[in-house]
Amino acid sequence: MPTIFDELLDQFHAYLAGVDGDLVVDEVVRIGWDMPARSLEPRALGCLRYLDRIAELAPADAKPLTRFVADRRAALRWGQTYTAADFGQTFIDNYGWLEVFGTRGHFVNEEVAAGLLILGPEIVYPDHHHIAEEIYIPLTGGTEWRMGEGGFHSRDAGEVIHHASNVNHAMRTGKEPLMALYLWRGGPLAQKSTIGSGGRG
Repeated sequence: MPTIFDELLDQFHAYLAGVDGDLVVDEVVRIGWDMPARSLEPRALGCLRYLDRIAELAPADAKPLTRFVADRRAALRWGQTYTAADFGQTFIDNYGWLEVFGTRGHFVNEEVAAGLLILGPEIVYPDHHHIAEEIYIPLTGGTEWRMGEGGFHSRDAGEVIHHASNVNHAMRTGKEPLMALYLWRGGPLAQKSTIGSGGRG
């Protein structure tokens, strides 16, 4: 009998399998999807209050995944890398992530970490960078993204955003929350990002 975690992995895989773009297609093929489960205690965060709105905003191809997560939020382990000392309490109250698989997620994978990031409305995720290469796919639109020394640009749901190793990036939400799917590879998979604009532009 499949568990809700098996169903979560299936929903995550199904969404990714439908994403166009060589970068994502190649990564999905490389991932070994038969992963051992990891037993984790559920953990709730303040940002989960946006999940129903996120499920409403998500385009048709992302609705099954976003609705599944919203309906089963209480069974999942949500995490935060930062504290109020990093970006302030308002950020912490509006930020969190769910690692589906990786070195600390619901499934064990030592090569790739993947999950879902939530940011509430009117939140700035300041410049940061990390060794791991990162692929983001927003599941809601309207958030502005910045990479390197460039300016902020609004990105649509379903766009593939690629951050190479140690390249600075930042996000800022508008009137609606953000959910973005992420894939990390090629670096420490649980590393706290380096805050500030010291990475490669």
